[in-house]
Amino acid sequence: MRWSRVVFVFLLAYSFSYANHISWLGEYDKALSLAKEKRKPLMVLLVKKSCKKCNEVIERNFINHSYIDDMRQKYVSVIITYEGRCSYPIELFYSNTFPTLFFVNSIDESFLFEPIYAKDIDIFLKHNFF
Repeated sequence: MRWSRVVFVFLLAYSFSYANHISWLGEYDKALSLAKEKRKPLMVLLVKKSCKKCNEVIERNFINHSYIDDMRQKYVSVIITYEGRCSYPIELFYSNTFPTLFFVNSIDESFLFEPIYAKDIDIFLKHNFF
């Protein structure tokens, strides 16, 4: 089993133990297609397979918060692994800081915001637009 799938399956299983969580898709192309179909932007979380901080950020920010329902209604969420073999536009979602959060227009894949890096994700999500 590929590491990206192992990480994804772990995060998915972990998140199901909570009532209020983000439902992450695991493949960029499928998420983009769904976002276009639903006419929603994408929320893309780029993680690295051996990144402890990535798991901490997910636990701290994407489970059991008042803004989770709004996020689920406004965005199609996808988690991609930097080392993953699944295709995603690495030139668009390039980062050497993990995790990195991107908000992307599904029509032309333009950024809605500048990329948000690990240390700023907490602040952005709690104080921005949810």
